[in-house]
Amino acid sequence: MHSAHTPMMQQYLGIKKDYPDTLVLYRMGDFYELFYDDARRAGELLGISVTTRGQSAGKPIPMAGVPVHAIDTYIAKLIKQGQSAVICEQIGDPALAKGPVERAVTRIITPGTLTDEALLDENRDNILASIAPGKEHYHLAWADISSARYRISEPLDENALKSELERLQPAEILIPDSARLPAALAGQKRPRRQPDWYYDHDSALNLILQHYQIKTLSGYGIRDDDPALGAAGCLLQYLYDTHKQTLPPLAPLLRESGDDSLTIDAASRRNLELE
Repeated sequence: MHSAHTPMMQQYLGIKKDYPDTLVLYRMGDFYELFYDDARRAGELLGISVTTRGQSAGKPIPMAGVPVHAIDTYIAKLIKQGQSAVICEQIGDPALAKGPVERAVTRIITPGTLTDEALLDENRDNILASIAPGKEHYHLAWADISSARYRISEPLDENALKSELERLQPAEILIPDSARLPAALAGQKRPRRQPDWYYDHDSALNLILQHYQIKTLSGYGIRDDDPALGAAGCLLQYLYDTHKQTLPPLAPLLRESGDDSLTIDAASRRNLELE
């Protein structure tokens, strides 16, 4: 059946369907282009012009673009507004292409997975947190990949989780698809849902062991049956998803105990003006 879309738009839509809720910046020569709803959102978020490009399926295609040489400036604006971006590069040779130049997603930039110093706030840590609800407690893992730290917590009740999140001030929080929203997330950034299987204990343990090329976590002072490993495994999988093949180094996974940091409850933090 004849498609109503051009080959290039078919390629774009094939990539976009995998990232329905994230802005896709699609490389076209010296620009990264955004189309349809992404173009409209980018126009509002970045203050750039939204035009139209030809037609697809009989309708004009909304389009907005940013120059390749200025991409870091625009990414920084998105990150400051809590947005993420999918970077889709030309990986084929235009001179050899018989149809659209081959393109692939090379990086997904999210608030909690930044490594570029130009995008980081030097006055605060850039923490990615992952929460796994248990039967009676929450299990928390967090990482700051700009400093290579990777941690799991002791089991936390609702109040302890709230205090820990207020201490860490994560730039991004992950929770399972099927989990109810913890009350402790009130006042935090909207969490990003992840597939439940990312939190599966055995899958998480295997991923972590494979990442460090070890056979047990006992050398790190962590039991292989630690209930926080589901949260840690989800976090690590998310880093692989966003960084593709260029995951920055992570220090060995460590367990934080209550003695490792000064724990101040949420109300006291506000009274001490630590927020």
